[in-house]
Amino acid sequence: MHKDPEVFKLYLCDTGLFITLAFWDKDFTENSLYQKLLNDKMSTDLGYVYENVVAQELVASGNELFYHTFKSETSHHNHEIDFLISRENKICPIEVKSSTYKRHASFDEFCKRYSARILHKYIIYTKDLRKEKDLLYLPTYMTQML
Repeated sequence: MHKDPEVFKLYLCDTGLFITLAFWDKDFTENSLYQKLLNDKMSTDLGYVYENVVAQELVASGNELFYHTFKSETSHHNHEIDFLISRENKICPIEVKSSTYKRHASFDEFCKRYSARILHKYIIYTKDLRKEKDLLYLPTYMTQML
């Protein structure tokens, strides 16, 4: 793995403020985007909102945030791992999903490449707790347990 100071993500430590800043399009009484968000009627992917929630929970639980990208061998895009945390001299990759969780190609590729360095693997998503082989699927609200 390598460190690239050119690649980073920013998170706001107050997710409520982040949502307000990101979706506040008009006065409160006419704010269509904010109302859709509050009523779970947004048609857009809200992955970045959930990533912000997870970032806030990880930091509040005493974790340092690490983000990792690496080049794809099969296409021109980069793979990304949302978060890496360290445990017992190993790493634990975390992928955050806001809705469907069936595809996580970057996560799978990372786990294949660095399997000897991985202690636990986590998908944090909006559904119920479950385990599939060595992959633990956690509801967003359980992030603080990591």
